[in-house]
Amino acid sequence: MSQSRISVPARSHVTANVVRGCLGNLIEWYDWFAYATFSIYFAAAFFPEGNQTAQLLSTAVVFAVGFLMRPLGGWLLGAYADKYGRRRALTLSVTLMSVGSLTIALAPGHQTIGL
Repeated sequence: MSQSRISVPARSHVTANVVRGCLGNLIEWYDWFAYATFSIYFAAAFFPEGNQTAQLLSTAVVFAVGFLMRPLGGWLLGAYADKYGRRRALTLSVTLMSVGSLTIALAPGHQTIGL
């Protein structure tokens, strides 16, 4: 009776990769949560004054477009990961999310540059 066993180093390697993947996913969902939480402030900062409902709906549309683009991003990053490796793809994904968050933080508001 032949039974294959996973060696201890291989198991710890797999566990480390699972933890890294979970951390990347956690960062992604934190990014979505932060945008949704602060969207009230983004609405006033990035969209014309006058109608608060229109501001909030505009912010929700930006959120929805980003959420709907996730499958396309998953497809592109999946192709990238197949070619260059999962670690590079995860690093690229987290970097792109960080750049997006930094852009929101540093971008001037509607009063400064307009829509």
